[in-house]
Amino acid sequence: SALVAIILTPALCAIMLKPAPRHGKGESRWFGWFNRGFERMLGGYVGLVGRFLLRPLHVLVFFAAFIGAAYALYSQLAESFLPSEDQGVLQTQITLPAGANAARTQAVIDLVEDYYLTQEADAVQSVFMNLGFSFGSSGENAASAFVRLKDFDERSDEHLAAAAVAQRATAYFRQIRDADIFVLSPPTIRGLGQSDGFSMYLEDAGNQGRTALIEAGNHLADAAAQSPDIANLRGNIRTLESELRVVIDQEKAGALGVELQAANALLRTGFAGSYVNDFILNDEIKPVYVQADARYRMQPDDISRWYARNSQGEMVPFSAFSTTKWEQGSPSLNRFNGTAAMSMQGTTAAGASTGDVMDRIEQLVADLPGAYGVSWSGLSYQERLAGAQAVMLYAVSILVVFLCLAALYESWSVPFSVILAVPVGIFGTVLAAWLFGLDNDVYFKVAMLTTMGLAAKNAILIVEFARALHAQGQNLTEAILRAARLRLRPIIMTSLAFSLGVLPLAISTGAGSGAQNAIGISVLGGMIAATVLGVFFVPVFFFVIARLSQMKIDARA
Repeated sequence: SALVAIILTPALCAIMLKPAPRHGKGESRWFGWFNRGFERMLGGYVGLVGRFLLRPLHVLVFFAAFIGAAYALYSQLAESFLPSEDQGVLQTQITLPAGANAARTQAVIDLVEDYYLTQEADAVQSVFMNLGFSFGSSGENAASAFVRLKDFDERSDEHLAAAAVAQRATAYFRQIRDADIFVLSPPTIRGLGQSDGFSMYLEDAGNQGRTALIEAGNHLADAAAQSPDIANLRGNIRTLESELRVVIDQEKAGALGVELQAANALLRTGFAGSYVNDFILNDEIKPVYVQADARYRMQPDDISRWYARNSQGEMVPFSAFSTTKWEQGSPSLNRFNGTAAMSMQGTTAAGASTGDVMDRIEQLVADLPGAYGVSWSGLSYQERLAGAQAVMLYAVSILVVFLCLAALYESWSVPFSVILAVPVGIFGTVLAAWLFGLDNDVYFKVAMLTTMGLAAKNAILIVEFARALHAQGQNLTEAILRAARLRLRPIIMTSLAFSLGVLPLAISTGAGSGAQNAIGISVLGGMIAATVLGVFFVPVFFFVIARLSQMKIDARA
């Protein structure tokens, strides 16, 4: 855009712009009415600016009030990473108690499918059910559903949105006591997490043991269920699964000449199978796996029928040096950052933000007995990382703008009058986000940075012209008033063009509207404030900075 403005715009002006009569013969009725109205408004604007220049301290007090209001509103914005999007798809996770068979799970699947296809027929197009797999576990007691919603054109009503369908389905599925059923939205960014919401690891920092970790996870889930902001906290908790443990007596195995490595290899091959090699069949490579026959690995007593070869080549029965017993254990043994951990996910309740929910989770984990910690993953980790860098990002952006202006004006004082206009635009951005219930997410941060540049651009249009007139010998007040009169039209023109450009984002609906609304509304609010309020504050800022600079020069002289 800078190259276009420097190289192409002057040439286009010479080609396209033609001399036109002003306020006289040949002027159309529309342009005449508009120009007369604009001149009256311009006269009132210049008159107000002249009054403000007579009372700069009053203006600075109002400016401080705007800064305080912007900070107060910013503090009230809920923290999040990305806005929730209606992607036209919902996921449903179904988990029955450990040991439930496929028939029992199928009965729950039928209930879930029937609800979507009958009671949500206006919003749901199709449902795909999967028995044996869920995002948290796999087995006969696990299932999942992928719900495809109808096109956005057929779901213009708010009660047919994905969030509304998920809320109603969650309330209905709570009546099914035989399973834990969670209705989830896919993650906003694919690959970062399994669903929308938050994802975390509960870490056993105090090395309390796997059983204590599971109990801590259950306590955390119970405490989260009492919180109005947290919904659907889930993970490998609640139940332990039965496990058959094979205990090898090392002394007996050593006396019989059986090596532990050989015994473990036999167990692994017999139960799970081992890859041996490949062979070619019909020009295709086929893998070869070795595994015990099904009738010799069906019951725990079948292990007594196995034999291990000792160091002398003799076959020793497993029953001579091993025993079996049933235990209750966790279905998975996760570790995170080298520490025993439990993977957990959850979603936010209606009206809550992920930032507030994550703060609440950290508080609940801190209240757990024992040394337990929380580490965020997926989108939650990115949210924490982005939030920690926001202040530095804003500071560096303002510093870069200030240094560029200092190099442009060859002055350290004049750029302050431009930078001081930035908080006015930020106030508009924060006010718009607060009024429309937006969160402090990545798109809001982008809108803040955009507003900084737009507010500085409007200020430059006045400051640059006033500075040039004052350098030519005009009185400071007269230079400022003339600059304000001559530059108001281009300021309104560019601001109006930009505001109309982001208006479609602010009012968009359908796919991706969450992100578009977040950035469009915020930028539009900042642009309006930087235009409506900034044109009054900037002349006063330049007046005060110029007076202070002149007083400093006079003091040195």
